[in-house]
Amino acid sequence: MTFLLFLVSSIVSMLFIQSFSSHSHLTNIFNVVEYGAVGDGLTDDTQAFNDAWKAICGSSGSEPTMVVPSEKTFLLRPLIFEGHCNSDNINVVIDGNLIAPSNPSEWNCQEQICKSWIEFNHVNSLNITGFGVIDGQGSNWWGSCNHKSNDCGKKPTGFVIAHSNKVHLSNLNFKDSPQMQIALERSTWVYISNLNITAPSQSPNTDGIHIQESENVFVTRSTIGTGDDCISIGDGSSYLDITDIVCGPGHGISIGSLGKNGAHETVEHVHVRNVVFEGTSNGARIKTWQGGSGYARNIVFERMTMHDVKHPIIIDQFYCDHQHCTNQPSAVKISNITYNKITGTSSEKTAIDFACSETLPCREILVENVNIQYAGHRSNTSSRCQNAIGAQEGYVIPSTIGCLESNTGP
Repeated sequence: MTFLLFLVSSIVSMLFIQSFSSHSHLTNIFNVVEYGAVGDGLTDDTQAFNDAWKAICGSSGSEPTMVVPSEKTFLLRPLIFEGHCNSDNINVVIDGNLIAPSNPSEWNCQEQICKSWIEFNHVNSLNITGFGVIDGQGSNWWGSCNHKSNDCGKKPTGFVIAHSNKVHLSNLNFKDSPQMQIALERSTWVYISNLNITAPSQSPNTDGIHIQESENVFVTRSTIGTGDDCISIGDGSSYLDITDIVCGPGHGISIGSLGKNGAHETVEHVHVRNVVFEGTSNGARIKTWQGGSGYARNIVFERMTMHDVKHPIIIDQFYCDHQHCTNQPSAVKISNITYNKITGTSSEKTAIDFACSETLPCREILVENVNIQYAGHRSNTSSRCQNAIGAQEGYVIPSTIGCLESNTGP
């Protein structure tokens, strides 16, 4: 059934794109080449793309469409497609390839600060599709990453959708962003499907999709392999549905990190299902910093397959990313977390690891129908619990009986 839906979606998308290619003479089609883009991979086409966007955003026609033609490669410096457009529906078809400058000094960022490469801001009813490659050429950025000086987060995100509503992003290929590949910020009703997202396993902070302060987000039928989280879910995010994902290499699918530097941060109503993890460092992960506040609650991880995953199921309320951290009493509250129908293999003996705060224990943890074996070993996997309150149901390996505390108290 999943394959059938994928096939139908791909056919519809292809017909959608072909229809624009065969009617490029119509006034509601805005081909970037007609605005001066060269597409030889060497000429700076930023201004041509900016001019094409201004034209499409100012158009009052029915579903104006910006077309990036195939068999060309367009070099772009940082560019923001600003919204508040006239049309109720805007289409962007990217069949050609987009590349960023390979040398960070050629990005021409304002005041030497690069926040993003390509950004859509305040654009509603936006459909972005195509079969092109969006290449951030980030390798020269990665080499300057120094966790001790805390400058790894200062690199630009590749593709950003911000302050937008009713957005569809599909079929494209993203690779090698300097930092996060795709970020959703302060947006609602976003539908992401059929993406292929890649970066080398050792590339720092190259999360596949990062969701921040957004709600009603749907991510489906995508393959993600990077040097960080395949999907990371940050503060202010709620009502997320993530399904049919292949993740690896990378750090898994993560809630957080939350609560850094004492911040009050929240995530709730997240459903992650039908995911295959291939050799990742984590599978289903929740990570929070000591000293923070807020909550991560009403989260379901289910129908997952782990292949040689280091930490298949993990809650870490003591997360500390390459910094000197001290014990603090306050914590982000974690509650009502379900793990159901999770199978496969762990590369470490401890397959379930709940490390929770003594002052604010994790509560309402449910583990049911889990079978995770120790890859390459005859001995069974084990579970480890610290201040974790909950229960197990059904057949569970490794067992959490005697590990999870019973649900008692407030």
